[in-house]
Amino acid sequence: MNYERKVDVMDSLAGTQSFYEETDGRRNRTRLIVALVLIALALAATWYAFSSSKGGAAGGEGAAGGADAASIPNITVVIPGRQSVEATISTNGTIAARREMPVGVAGEGGQVVRVLVEPGQWVNAGQPLAIIDRSVQAQQAASLAASIRVAQADADLAQAELTRAAALVSRGFISKADMDRKRATRDAASARVRVAQAQYAEAQARNGRLNIVAPAAGLVLTREVETGQIVGAGSGVLFRMARGGEMEMMAQMAEADLQRVRVGTRATVNPVGTNVQVAGQVWQVSPVVNPDTRQGMVRIAVPYSPALRPGGFADARLVSGTEEAPMLPESAVQSGPEGNFVLVVDNKNQIQRRVVKVGTVTDDGVSIASGLTGNERVVVLAGAFLNVGDKVKPVVQKSSQ
Repeated sequence: MNYERKVDVMDSLAGTQSFYEETDGRRNRTRLIVALVLIALALAATWYAFSSSKGGAAGGEGAAGGADAASIPNITVVIPGRQSVEATISTNGTIAARREMPVGVAGEGGQVVRVLVEPGQWVNAGQPLAIIDRSVQAQQAASLAASIRVAQADADLAQAELTRAAALVSRGFISKADMDRKRATRDAASARVRVAQAQYAEAQARNGRLNIVAPAAGLVLTREVETGQIVGAGSGVLFRMARGGEMEMMAQMAEADLQRVRVGTRATVNPVGTNVQVAGQVWQVSPVVNPDTRQGMVRIAVPYSPALRPGGFADARLVSGTEEAPMLPESAVQSGPEGNFVLVVDNKNQIQRRVVKVGTVTDDGVSIASGLTGNERVVVLAGAFLNVGDKVKPVVQKSSQ
């Protein structure tokens, strides 16, 4: 009986051991299968990556190109061509009186008793600007006037004596020698009258020059004299006037621009700080060029305007004829440290910068004096968001002209 139990126990232990062995075998097989699957997946991934890299050499460019093409922006461009525009020259300079008249003391001078005008007033030719004290000169003139009367009385007396003597000559009471002396006395008395008259006239002329008067009609620009001031020949300029109120703009222009300007060229002058446009024309072109600056002077005559103040600064635009030039919208022209420039699209559809010189600016746009031929594709808008070398899709816009 005990033997049978032992046998049963041994069989039970043997079955348990075989169960564990069978379980371990299944686990090992499972692990092997998982390992094989992982190896297969790794090989498949490696093959796919290799295939993708090879395909990328052939078709990757197309895929990348498709992605890049989707990111390339559409940019509006215009081909301006060339059209007839007014050839203008922009310049600047200083406003001055076209004919400035410095007014000073013409006579002996003296103490100023009254100043009659202020800067900005219009005066006529010969109008007094300041009155000089003439109390002493008036007395001298009165004395000379009295000397004329004395000399005239002497001349009348000499003439009367000569007349009476002439009546006695025929009777033999007066010799011819006495007649000659009386005639000489009469002539000397008449000469003294003329001398006195000349002295009086001189005094009157001197007194007339005491006051400071306007040499011609015009506009008073400055006043450098006050009441009570003693003035004389060395006092310098007391008033400055612009004859007729005529003004001019003195502009320094480059040698190349100077060649395009002629006397009579129309100009528009704009004083700085104002919106006033004053029409004028060139009345003088400098015959010489400064060898240091390579510039010459151009004088533009303009009529009087309250906005024109001598010594002030102004801009001017001169119309020197017509020329063929590209015309662009104002939005296409930008400014930078190197000056004005535009962005153009080259043959590779890449952005390039082109420095230009701006000509006439009108309501229709901006003419380009130099830098463009007119056949370029110029970026109209969004120039501030583009950089040199950027690739774009140009969309040609019809020129407004």
